[in-house]
Amino acid sequence: MEPNIAENIRAFRKEKKLTQEQLAEAMGVTTGAVHKWETGLSTPELSMVMELADFFDISVDVLLGYKVRDNREETIVKRLAEYCKTRDPRAITEVEKALQKYPNSFETVYACAVVYQVFGVGGKHEKEVRRSLELFERALTLLPQNKDPEVGEQSIYGGIASSYELLGEYDRSLEILKQHNQYGIFNDDIGLGLAFFRQQYSEAEPYLSKSLINCFLKMTNTVFGLSLVLGTKGDYASALDITEWQQNNIKMFRKGKKTGFLDKVEAMTLVARSYIYLKMEKRKDAMDCMRKAHQIVTCFDMAPSFCGSDFRFVNISSETSFHDGLGTSAGESIENMLGVLDSSELIQLWRNVHENGN
Repeated sequence: MEPNIAENIRAFRKEKKLTQEQLAEAMGVTTGAVHKWETGLSTPELSMVMELADFFDISVDVLLGYKVRDNREETIVKRLAEYCKTRDPRAITEVEKALQKYPNSFETVYACAVVYQVFGVGGKHEKEVRRSLELFERALTLLPQNKDPEVGEQSIYGGIASSYELLGEYDRSLEILKQHNQYGIFNDDIGLGLAFFRQQYSEAEPYLSKSLINCFLKMTNTVFGLSLVLGTKGDYASALDITEWQQNNIKMFRKGKKTGFLDKVEAMTLVARSYIYLKMEKRKDAMDCMRKAHQIVTCFDMAPSFCGSDFRFVNISSETSFHDGLGTSAGESIENMLGVLDSSELIQLWRNVHENGN
């Protein structure tokens, strides 16, 4: 930290409405000496600092501009995260101090590894990247201390792989990702690495295909959840926009005109939109969405297909299939969905279109 004694002497002198000459006379020094103090050309001796503080009726710490900083571990970690957001170079100095203070703390070591990796981006910072690797490796040994549910072994190995990638050691990076690809968590990174850095397109395609499918399924869950949250908050326009976006995604992913799992997802999306329209008291729009949903459900359940090869852009085994947790048939899924939403008016709409057959 940099002392602000020059600015403070000037500020406190003016606060007392003194000229430099008057302060010099009070302190028994020349006017030139006061001028140098206030411009930073020189710093008063310690004994003079104490006299100045006494004269201004303040503490030496205040005169120096010294502020006691919170150096608790959790505060340091938060400060490092803030430095990373703005790429503040003070982060590097802070990192080494933190490591000296908390050398065997998982939280600190992991945070410092991330800092070095962030500042190692750009291809000209090998020293920082190598240091991030050391710290990620150390974090692995300290992992039993971890209390953050969003951080785990896979996130550490992901960090290690990213550091090797920054060093241009692509094969080593891919090897680590493949070894720790539980639940396909690194499919996108592996696929991109194979395609972009190694031009191994045929090997990359299965990873990228699985990643894209997984992204779509996760986004589907996210859209349903957010539409309910937004609707509950009264932000109906956003709720409709996000479900419309989902419908456009479904159209984009659909391959040909064959009935498939995407139709089932579309039917559920339409029911969600109907639910939102009812909250907006737009019964006609709600009915239109429910009719479309019923038509899709009827067609799907006559010839259900859960095959993964029905998706565009992907090349996966025809044996791959998809299911949702609400039901086997589309009709069963809608019935269960209506039960969860627990809207008597929405249920009645479904009953009407179901009984009328349109």
